[in-house]
Amino acid sequence: MKLFPFGHATHPQWQMAAGLVLAQLRAQVALHDYAASPTLGLLYITDHYAAHAQDILDHVSAELPEVTDWSGTVGVGIASSNVEYFDEPAMAVMLCELPSDQYRVFSGVAPLSPLFPAHTALVHADGMTPDLSELIGEMAGRTATGYLFGGLASSRAETVQFAIGGNGNIKGHGKAGGVFRGGLSGVAFADGVSLVSRVTQGCQPVAPERTITESDRNVIYKLDGEPALDVLLRDLAITLDEPSEAMATLRATLVGLTDAGSDLVGRTGTFGNDVVVRHIIGLDPTRRGVAIAEKVEEGMRAAFCKRNAQAAKADLMRICAEIREEVEPEEMPLAVASALAASEAQAEPTPTRRIAGAVYVSCAGRGGPHFGGPSAELQIVRRALGDVPLVGFFAGGEIARHHLYGYTGVLTVFR
Repeated sequence: MKLFPFGHATHPQWQMAAGLVLAQLRAQVALHDYAASPTLGLLYITDHYAAHAQDILDHVSAELPEVTDWSGTVGVGIASSNVEYFDEPAMAVMLCELPSDQYRVFSGVAPLSPLFPAHTALVHADGMTPDLSELIGEMAGRTATGYLFGGLASSRAETVQFAIGGNGNIKGHGKAGGVFRGGLSGVAFADGVSLVSRVTQGCQPVAPERTITESDRNVIYKLDGEPALDVLLRDLAITLDEPSEAMATLRATLVGLTDAGSDLVGRTGTFGNDVVVRHIIGLDPTRRGVAIAEKVEEGMRAAFCKRNAQAAKADLMRICAEIREEVEPEEMPLAVASALAASEAQAEPTPTRRIAGAVYVSCAGRGGPHFGGPSAELQIVRRALGDVPLVGFFAGGEIARHHLYGYTGVLTVFR
């Protein structure tokens, strides 16, 4: 598999940004190391362009007639290799060269056929969709691995999704035009498309994991048989007798949760892949309970944690290292090994790096400011993976496996 052509640009006029992106794509398609016959396009736009979504899709699909399938969405920010576009008009496109029988674009008007052997899926969703968590779980259940990756569209204007297949000729699309509002859409992949995906929570446990032994809806009353509020105050070394100091600490504290029988904290001291992190939203001094932004059940595992820039950087570097370890061979030619050890400026994309392209979905509350500067989050990814083709967006919630996350990053690579 060759490298996927990609391009990104910002401009007050979407036509100019599209022109810049198309120029980058055409230049790469002409290069030997890049895919010459892509068929699937991933398109992400910032919400500045949301009102022009249909015009943008019509334009790029007309300019790239060989690309018959499109998927994507809108974000308050979008991402590409080494760069983030926040609060500015921008778009990013990646063209994937995949066998036509190994993927299917789906949407609300053209649902995924039960006959397609889905292995995993890229999913874009509208956060206002009723019963969204159940729909995500149902979609995961339709894949052989149960693994989804993607996120919720985020926008201060219209919330749109792109989904069109077979150059508009797939039954069910009708006159929809490929731009949708509400529900789920995306791309399902068969097992012939090799993907590696990881979730970064950006959180560090600050206390031992415990079992929820008494609860009521979203309130934890007992942890390992002890009053939950007492456990929380002891773990954080705070007291309600000093409310100002206590509240400052509590606002920076979250709770990591996982189902009974699942690992909460891994061997590296970080949260496992099935952990969801939720905010503390209230305290019950009378019954010594702790209310969180998630329904809980007895038997679930929980641990108090903190989210900060240092933990986020370390965890992002960890998942990048895990991905590289999985996609790169144990033995490689000297030239390739030298390239991987080269400085950032020398680490140019090459097929021998074994990553054809990547999709990164991060929380709209993360991005450069959380990591210390403009584009800092994507710069960390580039330093860890090299200058691989990458597109993505900053979401209102992140999807990985059958979970809906918050304040996380989901990095997926095609190998």
